[in-house]
Amino acid sequence: MRTLALVAPAGMDRVDEFPDSLAAAKAGDRAAFERLMRQHGRLVLATALRLLGNMADAQDASQEVFLKLYRGLGQVNSSNLPGWLYRVTVNVCHDIHRHASPGLAEAVEPYRGADPQDELLESERRELVLRGLRRLSEKERQALVLRDLEGLSTAEVARAMGTAEATVRSHIWKARIKIKEFVERSFRRRV
Repeated sequence: MRTLALVAPAGMDRVDEFPDSLAAAKAGDRAAFERLMRQHGRLVLATALRLLGNMADAQDASQEVFLKLYRGLGQVNSSNLPGWLYRVTVNVCHDIHRHASPGLAEAVEPYRGADPQDELLESERRELVLRGLRRLSEKERQALVLRDLEGLSTAEVARAMGTAEATVRSHIWKARIKIKEFVERSFRRRV
């Protein structure tokens, strides 16, 4: 889905840059845990921002995810750390979403086109998609963000959401249809 220019985890440290960080963190090495946070921080923050829609809540979620990682270091191994982080991020965002209404507008970077008319059209299109995302159920939005914006496989999304792959495919299909219909209805109203 190439319709949104969202904050991406660009420049994220390579996953294998600190291969012994998890083992060292489990052994009580604080610097190793801080390396883990730097290594995966942008991934967690970008995912939370896309799910929650505003930076303040995303930062709170990111902090909560790493607190849970610190407390649960013994339950995590290096082969499943990214999946564990996605799953916990989704759960933390779900908890935050339950207590506050998301403000998705902050999750979008401004369009930097040369032509003011292009900027206006891009801004209107982005706002339409954001309004469409707000109309989705939380599960549909989670599935769509993780699959289409984060680029996870259906199996990875299913693990992160704690559900079956068929359910994820259903959520994504419904979300895409709902956004498409919402955008089409919005354009018809303008004509």
